[in-house]
Formats: sequence, C-alpha cells, structure tokens
Amino acid sequence: MLERPEEYPSWWRQVREVTRLDDTTGVIRIRSVLPYDMTFTAREVRRDPAAGVLETALSGDIEGWARWTVTPHGTGSLARYDQVVSVRKPLLRRFAVPGRPVFRANHALMMRSGRRGLLRHLEAV
Repeated sequence: MLERPEEYPSWWRQVREVTRLDDTTGVIRIRSVLPYDMTFTAREVRRDPAAGVLETALSGDIEGWARWTVTPHGTGSLARYDQVVSVRKPLLRRFAVPGRPVFRANHALMMRSGRRGLLRHLEAV
C-alpha cells in the first residue's frame, strides 16, 4: 500500500493530489487544516522490501527526504514514517518563528489523520 502513492488521497485526506511522472517520481500536493497547499516532487531513492524500507527525496515547497520503514510487530506490522525537510515556500518561511506552534499542530493533525486513514484502509482490504 505504501508503495502506491497515487492511492494516498483515497486514505489520507490531506494528500490532495498525486501525479505520477514515471515509475519512481511524482508530484504531490498536500493541505492540512491551515489554508495553504504545499506541492513537491517525490523521487524514490531506496526501495528495499527485505528491510521494509521505502525512501524518497523531496524537492519543491519542501526539500529533504521521507522514509517509510515497516517492521514486524506482534502479530502485525509497525509502519514508521520519518522525514527531514526544510520548508522552501516563501510565505511559510517568513512566518516560521512566530507561527511555529501553529505549524507544528497543523503537521501533527495531518500525521494523525494519515495514521487513522491507513488503519481504516487496511482493515477494509
């Protein structure tokens, strides 16, 4: 499921649009609670099914990387999402310091929503 980003909008409502450019690259548009979209290109840089790792390089309104790591956990699996990014969108950079608590809350809401959406989606399949 995590290897098919074009399906993310069906279970992660803040992922508004994914446009595949080729087998390893796509353009993603996200928007959480705050009234701004962020658009970036995600390019797969590591896919290691044996290690349960899927990693992408990100460029655009955010720059950096994101990684899914799936490991056995009890009778199921644990999916961990890590990212290290810098915001490049000029308006957000301007308000980075005074808006930090609001931006962090916005991000936390998006991540919780993604977790809940993925769990619902997996239970339905």
